[in-house]
Amino acid sequence: MLLKKFLFFFLLVTCFSFSQVSVCTWNIMNLGKSKSDSELMVMANAIKSYDIIAIQEVVAGYGGAKAVSRLVAILNTKGAKWEYVISNPTTSISTSSCERYAFIWKPSIVKKIGNCWLDQNYQKEIDREPFMGTFIYKGKSITLVSFHAVPKKKNPASEIKYFKFFPNLYPKLNLVFMGDFNCPQSNSVFFSIKKIGFTSVFQNQKTSLRQKCINNDCLASEYDNIFYKPTNLEVLKSGIVPFYTSFKSVKEARKISDHIPIWSLIQLK
Repeated sequence: MLLKKFLFFFLLVTCFSFSQVSVCTWNIMNLGKSKSDSELMVMANAIKSYDIIAIQEVVAGYGGAKAVSRLVAILNTKGAKWEYVISNPTTSISTSSCERYAFIWKPSIVKKIGNCWLDQNYQKEIDREPFMGTFIYKGKSITLVSFHAVPKKKNPASEIKYFKFFPNLYPKLNLVFMGDFNCPQSNSVFFSIKKIGFTSVFQNQKTSLRQKCINNDCLASEYDNIFYKPTNLEVLKSGIVPFYTSFKSVKEARKISDHIPIWSLIQLK
């Protein structure tokens, strides 16, 4: 009887633990040829624990694609094998704001379905159109919408407002919006997607780095987040990766990025 109870408990715990997948998003400032191998090592150590990574602000030129390749090569030395895909450059009006996105994932955990794509629907309205990719896990799929909004001074809400149309554009996809929105989840622009069932993983969580820490507070603004539908998935845990604490100063940490990674452990329904 005790053996049966133990086996039942073991199977229950095993099934529960294997029904989880972790996602991470990170705006890595100017990810390109200027990043050294030691800096890429810091990045790899920050994200190696997660299953799918969405990266924003990859340099549009060849150096950006090469930097992602170098980052993945380092990740592949840390106990798991990774695959990746890089977007084409965004169709930004200004070459200075043109960027790429990337998805990196563990193929032993999730599988990519089809090709990833830059959304074509609002290229004129959104400076850096979002990069979308669908991944399947234990027969259930999730479509990540990775996004880097224009800076605060350029009114990111004017772009974000178009996300309310995406569920109708992609009615069969389990959409999860993630990335650097350059405004907090409390901004009224998010009311429209909240009204149709989306909610944010983080509230009042700062994610960008200050130029200088103030009373040991090194984080500046609540810019990065993940938006999902609770009817489609459950968030089991979430958090940030405070990589900057391993540096002597926030100035040194900002050579890696001016944002920190955020992550969420989810269970698909």
